[in-house]
Order: sequence, then C-alpha cells, then structure tokens
Amino acid sequence: MATLDLSDYNPPFDLSRAETMPARWYTEPGFLELEAEKIFYKTWQPVGRVEDVMRAGDYFSCEVLDQPLVVTRNIAGDLRAFYNVCPHRAAVVAHGRGNRKSLQCKYHGWTYDLNGRLLRAPEFEGVKNWDAQAVCLQPIAVEAWGPWVFVNLDPAAAPMATIYGDIADEIAAAGFNLSQMRLVERRDYLIECNWKVYVDNYLEGYHLPIAHPGLFKEVDYDQYRVDTYRYYSKQHAPIRELDPGEARDRRYVRSGEGEADALYYWIFPNVMLNVYLDNTSINIIIPVGQDKTLTIFEWYFEAPGTGEGWESMQQIIAFSDEIQQEDIELCEWVQRGLRSKAYETGRFSVLRENGVHHFQSLVREFLTQA
Repeated sequence: MATLDLSDYNPPFDLSRAETMPARWYTEPGFLELEAEKIFYKTWQPVGRVEDVMRAGDYFSCEVLDQPLVVTRNIAGDLRAFYNVCPHRAAVVAHGRGNRKSLQCKYHGWTYDLNGRLLRAPEFEGVKNWDAQAVCLQPIAVEAWGPWVFVNLDPAAAPMATIYGDIADEIAAAGFNLSQMRLVERRDYLIECNWKVYVDNYLEGYHLPIAHPGLFKEVDYDQYRVDTYRYYSKQHAPIRELDPGEARDRRYVRSGEGEADALYYWIFPNVMLNVYLDNTSINIIIPVGQDKTLTIFEWYFEAPGTGEGWESMQQIIAFSDEIQQEDIELCEWVQRGLRSKAYETGRFSVLRENGVHHFQSLVREFLTQA
C-alpha cells in the first residue's frame, strides 16, 4: 500500500475555525486503497437481508468492496459468515443464494459444513505436514439488525450495539417496527463522484431550499438540525405544519409530535436510514473507484399491499427518486469542481454543516490510526 501524506488535514473540534477536507482527499486514487483497509474493512457493513437466511441451510454470497463473503444459517440455527474463499486454491465455495447442508468449492470439490469445517478434500492422500482437521473457512463477525444482515471483517470488531447506540430503541419508541418491514423495491445508482462527496451531501440540510424544492416544502427547515454522536449522527427534520388555507397537496402532513414524523440516521461510514411514518429506506454507499460511487436504495414497508396502498408506495418511491436525481447532479458537479485548480479547501456553515464536519473528522481519525 502506498504511503499517503495525511498531514494537510487535521480539523479542529471548533467548527467555527475548521476547514473542509482538502480536494485531493477526494481525487487522489491512493486514498481509496487506504480507506478500504482502514475504514470499510473495520466497520459494520450491510450485505443482505435476514429473510434470505431464515432457515437452517440458507446461504447467500456477497462482498465488502473486493472481499468475497458468504453468509449462512447453520443447522443449529446460528447465523454464520465466512470469507468465500477455499483454502486450497482460493476459489469460491458459494454462488448466489440457496439452501444446502454444506458448501462446496466448484473447482476441486472441497466441501465444508455450515460452521466452515472441512468435510472432504478429494484425492489429497499423501500430503505431508497437513492437518485436515485444522482446515476451515475463515470466519468473520456477523449480526442481524432490524431486517438486515451486517458483517465486520475486523477480528477485533466491537458488537454492533456499541456502534449503533440507541438507534434501534429510538426508532421503536417513535412507533416504527423495523423487524416487520418488508422489501418492496431496490434501485442502484452509479454516480460519478467520490463516495465521501455523496456522504457530505447527505449530512446537511443546507442545500434543501435551493436544490430540493419538493422536500423543502415538506419539512420545517427552521427546526432542521443534526445531532452528532460517537459513530453516527441523527438529522431532525420535523414535518412542516400546514399553513392557514394551504391545500393538502403535500406528501406528508405533521401528526402530533412532528419530531417523530421523520428520522434520518447516518452511521459511519456509509449507511443511511430514512424512517418515515409509513416506510423506511436504507441507503448503502459503496465506492467503486476514486470518482465513482454505487448508491443502493432499498424501500421497506410494514404491510405491502395492492390498490391504493400500492399506489401510495409507488408515489413514495418516485418522490425519493426525484430527490436522489437532484442529489446526483449536485454531487457530480462537486466532483468536477474538486478537480479544479481553483479549489483546495472550504469552510463550514456553523448553523448547518456540523454533520459534515463530524464525518470528515471521523474519516481523518480512522485513516490515521496505527
């Protein structure tokens, strides 16, 4: 791994004195390799859904960036995850998804049980200084959280609860039942920007009045704020009350305690949860190049239906897609600007950009850890 000079960015805690991350942190290719090792391989990453591994023997293959993985439910009913790499010659042992009593490499037929232990290595008699009992798929940490499956490649990973804090309890207290949500639609967006540009954009409402007129009409912008915690932040975006005489042509109408009508969580480094009265969406931000990012949007509803219920869900998804298209344009503009000779670094709005400062400080913290 190439050594990068990180000395040009060390943001002070005082937001009023802080500068933004230097442009080269978004544009130099060497940063992505460092971010993979220091950030993405050491944080909890969503890789699938619990409903795909409900029964003993269920499995699915997945990735964290360039690392092939497999998640399965063993015979005892425990959730397990492994590197999807056979110790013999590095071929994969699982393709796609399905249900099996064992995992078998399609290259030479080495077979493993659902706890990763080697069951069979064909025609391997006579190999010296080799113990079949010690051969196994390399395990990784895995947890279910809400309707999702998360993994962490760090052998010393702390449990998800220490990172996600009170998020699950807050969502439940607001009356939302994540475990009952069912996937209705997934859309993938490939964006010509660095992954950090997209996260920066998500973490502030400063651009709402100009860039998102439809969303701006829905929320009480004066009450919009971002609270930061150790490894996540929470955006408070109360639904705006109807003005006297205003037509009810809005997607959301405030119901009692408006604070709980919409909850927006970002969890370091790349997971967003958008919780509304009647739906939840997860956004997963995956770098695929220094200036290319895959954003995965999944929409969940508690009781997917037909007729008017189905039409309402499609309207919600269309509204979310409209906002996403607006953000894509913004982020691609910013990425082009970051490559300009005219820009090096900027300043933060004290009123509106504390969430961005928090994220950029965490990036610097992780990249500079020994």
